[in-house]
Amino acid sequence: MKNNKHMEELKKEVRALLKERDAIMLAHNYQRDEIQEVADLTGDSLALSQEAAKSTAKVILFCGVRFMAESAAILSPDKTVIMPRPDAGCPMADMITPEDLIKEKEKRPGVPVVAYVNTTAAIKALSDICCTSANAVRVVNSVASERVYMIPDKNLSHYVSLTSSKKMQWWHGWCPTHERLKPVEVIKAKDANPGAVFVCHPECHPDVVKLADHVCSTSGMYKFAKETSAKTIIVGTEMGILYRLKKENPDKKFIIPSKALICPNMKLTTLEDAVIALKEMKNIITVDESVRLKAKAALDKMLAVPRDV
Repeated sequence: MKNNKHMEELKKEVRALLKERDAIMLAHNYQRDEIQEVADLTGDSLALSQEAAKSTAKVILFCGVRFMAESAAILSPDKTVIMPRPDAGCPMADMITPEDLIKEKEKRPGVPVVAYVNTTAAIKALSDICCTSANAVRVVNSVASERVYMIPDKNLSHYVSLTSSKKMQWWHGWCPTHERLKPVEVIKAKDANPGAVFVCHPECHPDVVKLADHVCSTSGMYKFAKETSAKTIIVGTEMGILYRLKKENPDKKFIIPSKALICPNMKLTTLEDAVIALKEMKNIITVDESVRLKAKAALDKMLAVPRDV
């Protein structure tokens, strides 16, 4: 009971500090339930940064991992971006360095680089165009060249290659959380829940993707859950997504097929961290202006891709 009371007091304190600082609080879909509950906006990383850029708030409190806060800084240079836990990194984003990418580009002169938004600002700045998990196929197909080099996720890249006519090569990075989901775990969940549908993220291993009834981004999963007639849905992504799925679909059952589908970096941020960051206005995330402009150009190119490509 004491813990619940303390949690409620922290939520009120966060909301009061947000008002005092003229701040907007963003929470990625994989954040802790209580962080999502108190946030102004929850969603996919880039969509959150885009919405925050439109807001009149002077401060952005980004509860996610570092590359996401960098994206907010790229799109909102006039706002102060703070991150409650600056040590919350993304292992996949860290799997490719600017030096790595420069070497890969030298091997493929003139081949456009498509960078997943799950990359650092420095990597986006060296890329031709960005993509999200939702628009990756459309973005790759939009590129004028017959050849494309995609970074950093080998699983998303493989998924795109299944339907794209482009000659694709890709970097060998991966998301440790999604990679941990095994086909045998999905099959076991399906056997235990006859009639259930399996939806998964394209960051999952290709052998898992083959078993899916639907493959999409986290935002796509919210849409799928509302629209499917199935009453039981097996979910192949980080378990933080359950908070909103259950809230929006109280009549449906959601199953996470593996206990390993938890991202330790996404779970680092607590309400206490949010309070301290807002009180002290510390952990400000900045992007060097020369890097910011190049990274923004790659994001802008993505946003200019027609919907019907």
